[in-house]
Amino acid sequence: MCGIMGYVGPQQAAPIVLEGLRRLEYRGYDSAGLAIIEGNGITVRKAAGKIANLDAVLSNANPEGTLGIGHTRWATHGPPTDSNAHPHTNMQATFAVVHNGIIENFADLKAELEESGVEFVSQTDTEVLAHLVGQYYDGDLREAVRKAVDRAVGAYALVVMTSHEPDHIVAVRMISPLVVGFGEGEMFLASGVPALLEHTRSMMVIEDGEMVSLTADGAVVTTIGGEPIDRSPVDVEWDVEAAEKGGFDHFMLKEIHEQPEVVAETLMGRI
Repeated sequence: MCGIMGYVGPQQAAPIVLEGLRRLEYRGYDSAGLAIIEGNGITVRKAAGKIANLDAVLSNANPEGTLGIGHTRWATHGPPTDSNAHPHTNMQATFAVVHNGIIENFADLKAELEESGVEFVSQTDTEVLAHLVGQYYDGDLREAVRKAVDRAVGAYALVVMTSHEPDHIVAVRMISPLVVGFGEGEMFLASGVPALLEHTRSMMVIEDGEMVSLTADGAVVTTIGGEPIDRSPVDVEWDVEAAEKGGFDHFMLKEIHEQPEVVAETLMGRI
């Protein structure tokens, strides 16, 4: 089960994203990584194995910037290696994506992209999304993501950033969970509530078939087709431990309840 964390605001993004990923470790993973808008470009750091391995990478080269996204990966397409870890970028490294779930038609999309001259560096289905968004971009990140999502068949959550719009994160939910956190002049995004509780109690769940655009000033939610959605954040009263238990009294009950989802994610791409 993968984890997603994103941040945009006045603070350094890397420590916030990294700590959010730690809060999601209970979901299980086999690699981790993050991407930060640094200067005029995107800096990606990632590593197979535990977050401690990513920590070691960052200790030698810690990117500085106030917008970033991160991911903990449970391997489906391709083994747990540095190159298969998220985030993934397009060839020019101007777009970075993280993704939970599966793109069922990725092989067809990959063949089409390779025919157009795209060179892949990973074995993942996620990388096709980075290249698609990059090809569709024409000055509007939301529209590029919308066009890419229209081509992608599957159940997933997708988060995208670009150096062309260095104050902007766009995310889409197609079944896999996404939660937005509202701060003072800063915004957060995660696949689970525990990653956000250290920073804010004001949250909004993104529903299936919705897109959210984040800047430091707030969130705009629409359908994937672009229809506006009027929804206010709610205050979450859980503490971190309760959030990690997902409303169950004990972790064992939570794990029993999640077994069908865990089995499904384990089998994704293997049958």
